[in-house]
Amino acid sequence: TNEVLTAAQKLLNGDFDINSLDLIVRAAYDPVSPHRADANKSLMQLQESPELWQMADSIIEQSQNPNSRFFGLQVLDDAIKTRWKILPQEQKEGIKNYVVGKIIKMSSEEASMTREKVFIGKLNLTLVEILKQEWPHNWPSFIGDLVGSSKSSEILCENNMQILKLLSE
Repeated sequence: TNEVLTAAQKLLNGDFDINSLDLIVRAAYDPVSPHRADANKSLMQLQESPELWQMADSIIEQSQNPNSRFFGLQVLDDAIKTRWKILPQEQKEGIKNYVVGKIIKMSSEEASMTREKVFIGKLNLTLVEILKQEWPHNWPSFIGDLVGSSKSSEILCENNMQILKLLSE
């Protein structure tokens, strides 16, 4: 049996398991995997799943596979772009707080900032997607919040400058 298809079926049936996702992602990114096409098809089906974005934080936090973490962030990004206006306020706040918290945590120390540069860049873009929806009307304190957090560390301040640059583009 094809373990990629078995794992995909499990996830598509709502039985979420990070190891199954990592298995599918590994196959999708492995140029010699005989299951690569199935894995890519499964990832596309998963991405279309209307509930998967609610697992994005678990994917980002629990996966050891960088490609799975990017997949989780992409799913969250898609939800922000396509569903933001219909999400309940508490879910919007949850997403916003998660993304902001993750950026602050990852860009507060030089080691993780260097190691996770590409991922933090993608997180910054996700925050900008939220800002396009929320700022200035629903998040008037954003610039003040950003300036305030910049005082805590030079490396965080540098990343905050990147966010402002992205916002201005």
